[in-house]
Amino acid sequence: MNFDAEKFKASLVERLKRQYGKDIAHANSHDLYDAVAACTREMITSNWMATRAEYEKNPVKQLYYFSAEFLMGRALSNNLINLKIKDAVKEVLNGMNIDYNLVEDQEPDAGLGNGGLGRLASCFLDSLATLDYPGHGYGIRYEYGMFEQHIEDGYQVEYPDNWLRHRDPWEIKRSDLAVTVKFGGNIAYGTTPDGQPRFYLENAEEVIATPYDMPIIGYDTNTVNTLRLWEATSPNGFDLQLFNSMDYNRAVEKQNSAENISRVLYPNDNGPSGKALRLKQQYFFSSASLQDLVHHFVANFGPDFKKFPDYHVIQLNDTHPVVAIPELMRILIDEYGIGWDEAWSIVQKTFAYTNHTILAEALEKWPIEIFQGLLPRIYQIVEEINRRFIEDLRQKYPDDYEKHNRMSIIGGGKVRMAWLAIHAAFSVNGVAALHTELLKTQELKDWSALYPEKFNNKTNGVTQRRWLLNANPALAEFITKRIGHGWEKDLTKLKGLEKFIDDEETLNELITIKQDNKQALADYLKHKQNDFLDPDSIYDVQVKRLHEYKRQFLNVLHIMYLYNRLVEDPNFDPPARTFIFGAKAASGYRRAKAIIKLINTVADRVNNDRRVRGKLRVVFVENYCVTAAEKIYPAADVSEQISTAGYEASGTSNMKFMINGALTLGTMDGANIEIFEEAGKENGFIFGLSSDQIIKMEADHSYKPSEYLARNPQLAKVVEQLVDGTYDPTHQIFKELHDSLVYGVEGQRPDVFYVLADFNSYCKAQEEIAAQYKDKKGWARKTLINIANSGKFSSDRTIEDYVRDIWKLNKLVVK
Repeated sequence: MNFDAEKFKASLVERLKRQYGKDIAHANSHDLYDAVAACTREMITSNWMATRAEYEKNPVKQLYYFSAEFLMGRALSNNLINLKIKDAVKEVLNGMNIDYNLVEDQEPDAGLGNGGLGRLASCFLDSLATLDYPGHGYGIRYEYGMFEQHIEDGYQVEYPDNWLRHRDPWEIKRSDLAVTVKFGGNIAYGTTPDGQPRFYLENAEEVIATPYDMPIIGYDTNTVNTLRLWEATSPNGFDLQLFNSMDYNRAVEKQNSAENISRVLYPNDNGPSGKALRLKQQYFFSSASLQDLVHHFVANFGPDFKKFPDYHVIQLNDTHPVVAIPELMRILIDEYGIGWDEAWSIVQKTFAYTNHTILAEALEKWPIEIFQGLLPRIYQIVEEINRRFIEDLRQKYPDDYEKHNRMSIIGGGKVRMAWLAIHAAFSVNGVAALHTELLKTQELKDWSALYPEKFNNKTNGVTQRRWLLNANPALAEFITKRIGHGWEKDLTKLKGLEKFIDDEETLNELITIKQDNKQALADYLKHKQNDFLDPDSIYDVQVKRLHEYKRQFLNVLHIMYLYNRLVEDPNFDPPARTFIFGAKAASGYRRAKAIIKLINTVADRVNNDRRVRGKLRVVFVENYCVTAAEKIYPAADVSEQISTAGYEASGTSNMKFMINGALTLGTMDGANIEIFEEAGKENGFIFGLSSDQIIKMEADHSYKPSEYLARNPQLAKVVEQLVDGTYDPTHQIFKELHDSLVYGVEGQRPDVFYVLADFNSYCKAQEEIAAQYKDKKGWARKTLINIANSGKFSSDRTIEDYVRDIWKLNKLVVK
């Protein structure tokens, strides 16, 4: 982009005057952020409009990524980097005595996502635009995000994430494109004005879906795609008669009910009302997005829906948007009079499905009474899809009634959304080689046998623009100095760094960059939460969603073990270590929240014990988010990727750590396997049971946690300390965690995630880390090898794989 510094400065001054009635001298930091962001968006708008015009002028197939979350992070720096004008904007602001960093810090993280699934969606949008592919996102504009995490007395406490307390300068409200989504009601049958028979809903609750558009800017290109997010309101939400009768709560009851749909990401669904709200959210954005696409299609091509798959491919990001499948059937049949067979053919050519888990509980299943009550016509359509499917199964497997029941889309009193997705979609992909193989041979074995042509793997990736160029500018400059530009859009060029792995000057500079990043993280956490880190210690980091299978529990048990050794053995003198955690637990996930309490309780004990001062420290990063991640990844020495083998679909934090020069401590799980293949097993630290070993142990019921406790007194002591008063005088806070390992809880067998089985191997890997870290040059060499071999893990590569094998898109370059 051609950047005119004087024009930008004038625009900034004018924006402050127009929006706030202030000049530069009187503007506060937020005023300045809003003005800088708004002026940047104005520069983007011409390319945004040109991109839309190009798509209208040259109609091509476009990708629509349906996702319940998009973990975008801050937009300002990322957008300026993609426009290649960040340095120029900083120079303008500096000339006006404005500190760019203070301005940037006014931007909240957009509360639109939480975990790896949402961050992946955001990386994909960045890559699609950068590679000049027509690809857009659809989701929900959550008013309060998931929650803002505070740690109080060691416990996670959830507060509203009020990220929209000020207006978001990046979004444009498109009231002209609002649509209506209906819930509940009764199915009626009648005729249209032209005499055609149709199903329709009577007495349904109507909710208005209003879109807000965010620009998605490609790096060093004119392409600007769109993320369209829906806000829910009621068309008649305020009852003036009730209000005038002083019945104030009932007067706004409908409005509150509608707005709850777009209020919070992943509301607690432990009860029926929470489940109903989650299903409402999923149908709300799926229906609104499909109505939007269909209206646009009809306006441009008329009602010839045979062409619909020629211009649309919809990728369903996990099971959350799978209700879009019967919703498109409803739109085609009920609103446009398409016959069942033709509508089903269109649906089968339009949808592709990404599976992100092998955990059975994560494959959504909706109770029939909730599904049918909220979506009666949709349920009726799912019933018919299932009836026809079961007929086909009976033809193929005439006497295998058990298989019919296993594969039925409706069964056990529930609607099985993953089964619906696999049956209807033309593509089903996993997100790492091992994950896809396990889907085909274990969890989805029946389906893989029925539809072998549908199954494929697309290993995840991350965008190097945000996670290296933006998050780690010193390392980015280090790379460019040695191999030149080009890696920003082709990460495989990092392979050129391999010729420097024995260059002493290069290794020394890399050590300095890491040390500076560690100091920067220490400064950030001191300012943010008054935590003190030693930059000369090993930064051992595990930051990700808090779930038992990710085994933060294993990590903290090892810290307890390490603490015991340091206290009991004066001759034990490993390198100083700082263990850093960052994670949110779902609000209704009791055991995950207990693990957060345990981490903070152990941290409180360790950090206040003079006997281990300077040797061991534990830090929990409060309210972990993208902005915090951008400080943490560049500073990490060790990347903890310690999920139970066979349970992590892919992971993407492992890739972000790798490109930022952390060494992976991990099981042979998810994309770890491919990371070790690319970088070499000798340049990471592998431990633990393999997925094959775990599958065998589960098949023959041979795992006995008590045997591991009996063989390892130090492990037995650590586990007993959960309940013996060492960390909790009441003996109750961590009892469920203790019992989950030793006895089993809630009908589960003990130690479901093989924490005790892998403990000894994990400790040995940690000892190897301590030994190798003493050789600073040797460690830096391994670091550089990891960076040089991280090219495969760019989301650009992932998108090209999707385009080649699934989406079949053509580039459309905006002039």
